[in-house]
Amino acid sequence: MSGTSLDGVDGVLADFSGPRLRVLAHASAPLSQPLTQELLALNTPGPNELHRAALAANALVRVYANVLAQLLEQSGLDKGQVSAIGAHGQTVRHQPQAFDGIGYTLQLNNPALLAELSGIDVVADFRSRDVAAGGQGAPLVPGFHQCVFGRPGETIAVLNLGGISNLTVLGPQLAHNVLGFDCGPGNALIDAWCQQQRGQPFDADGAWAASGRVQADLLAALLNEPYFSQPAPKSTGRDLFNPSWLAGKLAAFTAMAAADVQATLTELTASVCAAGVKHHGPDSKTLIVCGGGAYNGHLMQRLQAHLPSLRVSSSQAHGLPPLQVEAAAFAWLARKTVLRQTASLQKVTGARGARVLGAIYPA
Repeated sequence: MSGTSLDGVDGVLADFSGPRLRVLAHASAPLSQPLTQELLALNTPGPNELHRAALAANALVRVYANVLAQLLEQSGLDKGQVSAIGAHGQTVRHQPQAFDGIGYTLQLNNPALLAELSGIDVVADFRSRDVAAGGQGAPLVPGFHQCVFGRPGETIAVLNLGGISNLTVLGPQLAHNVLGFDCGPGNALIDAWCQQQRGQPFDADGAWAASGRVQADLLAALLNEPYFSQPAPKSTGRDLFNPSWLAGKLAAFTAMAAADVQATLTELTASVCAAGVKHHGPDSKTLIVCGGGAYNGHLMQRLQAHLPSLRVSSSQAHGLPPLQVEAAAFAWLARKTVLRQTASLQKVTGARGARVLGAIYPA
């Protein structure tokens, strides 16, 4: 999995043979700076996009193959013992239901190359089937969250803090009551501002944000984004929440200290995520946080401050470390594809019904 944070690739080797998921190995690899910059650039229109996108996909798949090799080495397993690889690709455009009523979602990937390099069946292109059925194509992880974190008789909220934040609410009657949607920015704006102002890829533990002061006027301007008031089902991405969007919002606040902007961006993420929990899971007692944002101590504190009646905790405390959750989710989705089982949830994506997701590239 390489998500919207663009901080690298995480992979897990997942065993589904028992009653509960077991992660046998976890590996990660960074993306090179040139590849990261190219993937970011491809989120917006530019010259020679088809050529550049194809080469970026090839480069990304070579990183995937590197992570796969690490997983096999760690586990001691042979490639013949692996049923399939779930490879999501890198989302560079996400426009469901736009333009012609169907829209599209585009993940850069070359699953044929990955099958060639690995000698293992590859499952990819998870989102487009749901979009074709009139859905958002996202989020796709609520079904996995239900499987791993759900508890009968209890309402539980699960928040993934990647580049974009997405929330799952698992109702007490698990089979019939799962909600999910993208809240808005997660780490994308926080990381972008930190890199622009300090030359650092992220705000370690949220320390820089904690040194600043939230500016109410700027926060109000940021929250004045129409996406936040749209009803679910809804999904978003870097198409909307990117440095250009932020620059437009900051245009009227030129004298503001950079640390105060960082504090306000962190508060934006905490505010929109907490609002989602309050509105869609008011009887939740637990908020399980995964993704890279779970390691941002200041952001976790702000979430707890907005949700004083909930226990806000990392997914680590619930059996799955934050950086393994998304990769494990796409292993689960790949398994669903191989078994020809539906994996999307109509109530989450708004599609006409649940669909079998993904395309299989045989080794």
